[in-house]
Amino acid sequence: MSSPSVNQNTYPWQNEPTWSKSEKAIARTAFDAALKRELQEVMRQAKQMANEIKEPTDAWDLEHYLTERRTEINRKYDYRYSQLTHVFGRLLYEGRVSEEELGGCGRTS
Repeated sequence: MSSPSVNQNTYPWQNEPTWSKSEKAIARTAFDAALKRELQEVMRQAKQMANEIKEPTDAWDLEHYLTERRTEINRKYDYRYSQLTHVFGRLLYEGRVSEEELGGCGRTS
């Protein structure tokens, strides 16, 4: 038995964009490149912090930094197609991905 509020002829996520095969490939490449760049930045900073450890508390500062960055990155990089427009908007705003990298996504010919 169906609920009266459910229309069986509509897609439940009507407002989500539909991604073509080529857009998915472009999105995956741009997403992976941005994530790799951000992780490399974290590694550089962690190495610098590790080299500057003088006191035991400095090691905990490094651990705190890595935990915070991991949490932030895990929240930011969400590769669900329903979230990608938001993810790429944020990455563009932060300068972590360029419009050129996203060339072809969302364009209609």
